[in-house]
Amino acid sequence: MDIESFRAELETRLNIEKEYINQELSSINDYQEKLELLGKFNEKYKELIKRLANESGIDLNASYPAENLSYNQIILGKTMSIYDRLADELYEKITTIN
Repeated sequence: MDIESFRAELETRLNIEKEYINQELSSINDYQEKLELLGKFNEKYKELIKRLANESGIDLNASYPAENLSYNQIILGKTMSIYDRLADELYEKITTIN
């Protein structure tokens, strides 16, 4: 799987996770608990990278061809903007509910 395909698949799966967390928000009344869902989303991001890499046969610790970086570093660099955007959307929803 090339990096752009990986990125697209990760974005799809992260959107699904974001929707699960949005649903969870409605059952939580405590503001601090709602904010903790952002940490949960961050963990899901890391887990999804590992899962997708495993499914694609990518060794995250291996060197990326023609770069002095690992696959993990390249993937994080290419996908962090997706995570940031979705995490910002979650934060906005959390802070506007209260």
